[in-house]
Amino acid sequence: MSALAITDDLFFNRAGLDRSRVESVVADALRGADDGELFLEYAQSESLGWDDGKLKSASFDTTQGFGLRSIAGEATGYAHASTLSEEAIRRAASTVQAVQAGHNGTIAEPPPGTNRALYIPDNPLHIIPFETKVKLLADIDAYARGKDSRVRQVSCSISGEWQAVQILRADGVRVADLRPLVRLNVSVVMAEGERMETGSCGGGGRVSYEHYVRPDTWRGFVDEAMRQALVNLSSVPAPAGEMTVVLGNGWPGILLHEAIGHGLEGDFNRKKTSAFAGLMGQRIAAPGVTIVDDGTIENARGSISVDDEGTPGQSTTLIEDGILVGFMQDRMNARLMGARPTGNGRRQSFAYHPMPRMTNTVMRNGNHTPDEIISSVKKGIYAKNFGGGQVDITNGKFVFSASEAYLIEDGKIGPAVKGATLIGSGADALTRVSMIGNDSQLDPGIGTCGKDGQGVPVGVGQPTLRLDGLTVGGTAA
Repeated sequence: MSALAITDDLFFNRAGLDRSRVESVVADALRGADDGELFLEYAQSESLGWDDGKLKSASFDTTQGFGLRSIAGEATGYAHASTLSEEAIRRAASTVQAVQAGHNGTIAEPPPGTNRALYIPDNPLHIIPFETKVKLLADIDAYARGKDSRVRQVSCSISGEWQAVQILRADGVRVADLRPLVRLNVSVVMAEGERMETGSCGGGGRVSYEHYVRPDTWRGFVDEAMRQALVNLSSVPAPAGEMTVVLGNGWPGILLHEAIGHGLEGDFNRKKTSAFAGLMGQRIAAPGVTIVDDGTIENARGSISVDDEGTPGQSTTLIEDGILVGFMQDRMNARLMGARPTGNGRRQSFAYHPMPRMTNTVMRNGNHTPDEIISSVKKGIYAKNFGGGQVDITNGKFVFSASEAYLIEDGKIGPAVKGATLIGSGADALTRVSMIGNDSQLDPGIGTCGKDGQGVPVGVGQPTLRLDGLTVGGTAA
C-alpha cells in the first residue's frame, strides 16, 4: 500500500474523520491566507535500557494528533491537539484564522509531487519480538564483560519509532510519509588501578532493527566502545593554546553542523541574526570547502522523502568552493526571501510548527589522504571524536570537547590526550581550513538537533580536515 493509502486508513477509517468534511474545514480556515496546512500524525515509539546487568527501563508509547497552521505575511497562527476529531479541528480553525484579520492573501502554490521513497515504510517496532531486543542487550553486556576483566560497567539501549504523517493543504493537495527510525547505543566503563574511563559507540538510521541484532554489528559497537575507553585510560593532559587541529572524518562534522549549519538556515538570514546574513555570493570559507545539506541519502537518520510541509527532500549546496551559494528554506521563509523551498521545513511533532532545519549536512571530499594531512603537521592536536559542546547560533561561537584526541608531533600521531576543547567561531573556522581529506563519510546515525525547543534527527559528515591556528583549551599544567 502507498503512504497515502496507509495514512488514509489511520486518520479517516480508524480515527473516524470524514475526509471531505476535514478538507472543507481546512479550505475555509486558510481562505485569505498566504500559506498553511493541516498536519496529521500517528506515531509509535519504544525504548529499552540496560544497566548494572539488568533491564532497567522499557517504554512503549503511541501518540496521535494534528497541527493546523495559517500564515499571513510574516505572522503565523498555529493550533494543535492530541484529539483527532472534526470538532477539535474546527476549534483550531477558529483560532488560526485570527492571524488573517485584515489580510487578503492568495494561497501559495503546492509543493511538487514525488513518488520517491528513501526508506522502508514498515514499522520497525513490530518486526523483532520484545524478547529478542532484551536478549540483544543482555548479549552486549555479557560479551563486553567476558572480553576484558577491566570492564566495570556496561550500559546499552535500543530504541525505535515509526511516524506516519499526512499533510492537507487548502487547495486539496495531500502528501503522506511513513518514517521508521532506530538506534543502538553502547557505553562501557573500564578501569586500570584507580583510574576509570568511558568509551561509547552507537548507530542507527531509517531502517529496521534487523541489521543491529546481527552479532557482527553489535559486537563492532562494543569493540569500538572498549577501544575508546582503553585509549582514554592511557591519555595524558591536553595542552592549551593556539595550534593546528586535525579533525577526523564522520561524526566530527557535528562541529560544522552546529557552528555553521544553523547560521545557513533561512529564518536566521531573513531576520539578519545570522553571522552569514547579507553574504550571499561572497567567500566565507577557504577554497575547496563545499558543504551540502542532503536529505536524499537512502536510509540515513536525517533523510526525509518529504519534509513536514510536503516538499520533497532535496540536496542543497550551501557553500561551493568557499563561496556562499544557498540557504536551507522552509516554505514561509523562502516566500518572504524570494527563494524556493529546499525541503528543510521540519517539526518535532504535530505539537510544533515547522521551521528551517538541517537534514544530513556534509562537507564534500578534497584531494588529500588522511596520512598526508597528519604528516603535514609539526605540532598539533588530532581530534578524532567529539562529545558535548555549546554553540551560540546567532554568531557561530563554539566550545566543543573532544572525547578522543591525540597529540601530533613531527607528523606522527602521539599519545592520547584528555580534556581537549576546541574554541572558536564557525565563520572564522571555515577560513582556517588548509587541507581537505578524500575520506568524507556520514556519521553512524546518532545525531539529534535542537532548535527553539524542538529536536529532530539529523546526520553530519565530513572528510579529515586540517585547520590552522585554532584555539585549544587543555588541562595540562
